[in-house]
Amino acid sequence: MFIYSTLSRSKEEFSPLKPNRVKLFVCGPTVYDDSHIGHGRTYIAFDCIARYFRYKGYSLFYLQNITDLDDKIIKRARERGVDPILLAREYERKYLADMKALGVENVNLHARATEHIPEIIEQIRKLLEKGFAYETENGVYFEEAKFPDFGKLSQRKLEDLTVHRVDPDPRKKSPGDFVLWKKIDEQPCWESPWGRGRPGWHIEDTAITEEYFGAQYDIHGGGLDLIFPHHEAEIAQMESASGLKPMVLYWMHTGFLNVKGEKMSKSLGNFVTIQELLQRWDGEVFRFLVLSAHYRSPIDFGEDALIQAQNSLERIKKTLQKMVGFYEDPEKQGGIKVGENRKIWDEVHKKFLEAMDDDFNTPQALSVLFEAIRYINRQLQDKSLKNSDIIKIKTIFKDWGEILGVNFFPPEKKEDRTEDVLEILLDVRGKLREKKDWKLSDMIRSDLKDLGFELEDS
Repeated sequence: MFIYSTLSRSKEEFSPLKPNRVKLFVCGPTVYDDSHIGHGRTYIAFDCIARYFRYKGYSLFYLQNITDLDDKIIKRARERGVDPILLAREYERKYLADMKALGVENVNLHARATEHIPEIIEQIRKLLEKGFAYETENGVYFEEAKFPDFGKLSQRKLEDLTVHRVDPDPRKKSPGDFVLWKKIDEQPCWESPWGRGRPGWHIEDTAITEEYFGAQYDIHGGGLDLIFPHHEAEIAQMESASGLKPMVLYWMHTGFLNVKGEKMSKSLGNFVTIQELLQRWDGEVFRFLVLSAHYRSPIDFGEDALIQAQNSLERIKKTLQKMVGFYEDPEKQGGIKVGENRKIWDEVHKKFLEAMDDDFNTPQALSVLFEAIRYINRQLQDKSLKNSDIIKIKTIFKDWGEILGVNFFPPEKKEDRTEDVLEILLDVRGKLREKKDWKLSDMIRSDLKDLGFELEDS
């Protein structure tokens, strides 16, 4: 398996720190508003990546943080006249519901920043103790000049960097030094060795990952827009605090989602929330659209793209449904040798997995899938399918569906066991009548009548 690492700008053979075990961290949302389709793009991509690791037999721990305390959250809470933590919990619930609707279900733990304040304080203490941070009257800051590797992920030199954080503290040693702890005696805030306050944005992620993964782990993911300054700051903090390099073996970043060729923005009027999307489209259609592009490539979102994704998905499902009909009608079958067909499908499945092994190339994997659909249609036309072939194909498509997070087959109907349940109830009631328990016996008859079943004793 090969993964493209943003740090090296190349594909590297995947080799985790511990054999067959993968630690994956992806930056989570700041929960102050409804999640948008850009969030959906990133988290669908990493959900598919997580699914494939598990399909390959890796023991995966997928961690995501929830930024539930931030200036944006506090501002929105004041506008609405509610407690910031309650506002964050409201939007966190909405975010998780949105992810469920998009089939994103492989995160092991969502770690809230507010529940890791002690770990954040401890990491800041280490940075101060080792001389990488300093305190002012307004807060505690990381001193970028003390970390010569700052900029290595974005491939920028420290001396060429523009100021990436506008901070009102004139006592900072350099305009680029970023905040670790803000001294604020205003709720919500926490006690610390430097006075009451709140943590900075960057420090929450490294404190959380160190708590669950240690100072080094396998994969860190997120959107391209987080490379600078957020992920640069994470590297500086963790590698300075621990003295270990690299903090992460593989850095993975998803491409931008554009709307009709333009970056999504509220000011441009092309901002689309996941809830707005789901009012008109099935979450599976959007997921299929996302996976039709490579996770590192940009996606152009629009009505035409969604229609194409929907039509493609329907084409796959209709072909497979037709194929299942052949399974149920043996008279339609015959032709090709079983061994020959099985060999063909083993090769097709191998090509699908090879595409996924090549930096999770879902568009190439889908190309293999459509090649398989065309082959199935040809076999349906010349009636060359056998039951053994269909069972093999169903198994392969169920595997592919599990990897992609798409259900290619309709939900199986549960067998109607009403008569069996009635027989059990009647048998129990008969035993109650033998024991002369008329009250419970009559209650069962009354409840059955409410459900539409008339019962007469004879």
